Amino acid sequence: MKSFKKIALAMVAAMTLGTIAAAPANATVMTVAVTLNGTANTTNGVIATPAALPVPEDNTIDATDALRFVATVAAGTSVTAVATNATIVSALHTSAAPVGASSGSSSLTIATGTGTTATFFVYTKTTAIGTVVINNGGTTLTYYVQGTAGKINNLTVAAPAAGAAGTKQDIVVTATDAFGNKVSGKSITASVFAATAVLDTATVTTGATLTDFGTATFKATLPTTGTRSLITFAPTTSSDAVAGAVVGLTAPTLAPFAEITVRDLVSELAAQTAARTAAEKALADAVAKAAADAATAKSIADSAALTAAAEIAKLKAEAVTAKLASDKALADAKVAHDAAIAKLTADNAAALKSLKDAFNKLARQWNSKNPKARVTLVK
Repeated sequence: MKSFKKIALAMVAAMTLGTIAAAPANATVMTVAVTLNGTANTTNGVIATPAALPVPEDNTIDATDALRFVATVAAGTSVTAVATNATIVSALHTSAAPVGASSGSSSLTIATGTGTTATFFVYTKTTAIGTVVINNGGTTLTYYVQGTAGKINNLTVAAPAAGAAGTKQDIVVTATDAFGNKVSGKSITASVFAATAVLDTATVTTGATLTDFGTATFKATLPTTGTRSLITFAPTTSSDAVAGAVVGLTAPTLAPFAEITVRDLVSELAAQTAARTAAEKALADAVAKAAADAATAKSIADSAALTAAAEIAKLKAEAVTAKLASDKALADAKVAHDAAIAKLTADNAAALKSLKDAFNKLARQWNSKNPKARVTLVK
């Protein structure tokens, strides 16, 4: 037993020495340097302080809006990066090799070959916080990025389609950049066409809170007369908006309008009341006509029923009379038949008696003359 234990201990020791010997003496743990336009960024390893990146509203990914990552690793290894709410590119924009807002992907693997560094760039088109996860040789590092909205590229308007004359209506204008991110803190000015409404204020700043971020709410009082209100909107300061359309990005819409139909509720109510009165009269007339038609139909039906009853009674009486006549004819025929039979019977009996009497008379005469050849008399 002791020998067995010694052998086992020796094997364990040998395996341990082999494992130690297999580990490289100069193993390199990945390090990453992060810069933005040449300036080191050391706070983006924490979600509370992500690297702030301007969205690429010029549709070129250059040093001012892409975070540069340089990973230092062991030679001959690969670096893998995966991004969420962000995009990875291997190089920045040049006129010879354009890199735009549709370039790149969410993941990238770089083989260092004989080198020891892997370089790539990350940009974002959204103001949501994104992550960049880098992995090499079992070491994983996570970095955070967040886009800052660009200039106003689009204004959209949400307004009621109609409102009562003289009432106050809310009109909400939303400001977004070329990528649909809401833009806060920008002044929007409204202009009323032909004095068709009165604004509480002509200029409103887009909000920065959770409930009003990127939106400006205008309050317009509709006129007491007229058919519609027309209000246009635009950025107050031209520098807050894009200068023009950028190839490859959403075309700007910077002068939307709200058109609200002005409803005259008094006139509408009067028209509705008149229509209701006319409908009620039409209904009453229809009901009265239906009742009259029903009464006429009932009268006709009752008359027809009486006529039919009289006809039935007449037919019944005629049937009774016919039956009585038929019964009498049958009775008379029977009496006549019986009388005829009785007379025929009597006549037959009389004729037969007469024949018998004549025969018996002749027989007596025969018998008196021919006593030996007597003939039997008929009874």
